Amino acid sequence: MLLRQLARPMLASWFVYDGVQAAIRPAEHVRAARSGVELVERSVGVEAPLSEKQVTALVRAHGAATALAGLCLAVGKAPRTASLALAALTVPLAVVNQPFTSGEATRAERTRRFVTNIGAIGAALIAGADYEGRPGVQWRLAKARHDLALAKDAKQEALVASAKDAAHQTGRSARKAARSARTSAEQAAASVSHAVHDAGDAVRATVS
Repeated sequence: MLLRQLARPMLASWFVYDGVQAAIRPAEHVRAARSGVELVERSVGVEAPLSEKQVTALVRAHGAATALAGLCLAVGKAPRTASLALAALTVPLAVVNQPFTSGEATRAERTRRFVTNIGAIGAALIAGADYEGRPGVQWRLAKARHDLALAKDAKQEALVASAKDAAHQTGRSARKAARSARTSAEQAAASVSHAVHDAGDAVRATVS
């Protein structure tokens, strides 16, 4: 779809730019990253805080991963996975820029960045939920359950039909056996009647 092919690079451009800037100019992001790292360290009670060099390496790695995921989204390479990865990579930025605690930047600046990060996360999640017209997992599961129920019903109907057919065949065999027995009995009765008649004729002939 043309709209999708245009929208993906447009969405990815912000992530690619921000990621490249963080990778090649980490100093601009280190101070914000340091405040976020310190917040996490205080929350979990870390006794050995990260050094400035470690924070810089962390910022570079995060920027490179963001730029790579953005490029994948832009060119349509595993776009859903790339979008979900971008959403996950932007969460730490939203935490770092949250305006609810004190920081070096002004509250207004941190609020602007925070809202931008939240919007980026939402856009990435929407892109990650785009199945490009293909059925989603929920639909596939529902269809699988439906097909399984149909197969189960068909099997039960086949068993019932087989039982009815067996009963019909048994009934036919029983009726056939009954007719055969009746015919045999009639033939036996006729033979006895003929024998009695012949015996009577013989007796009468002897008496005469």
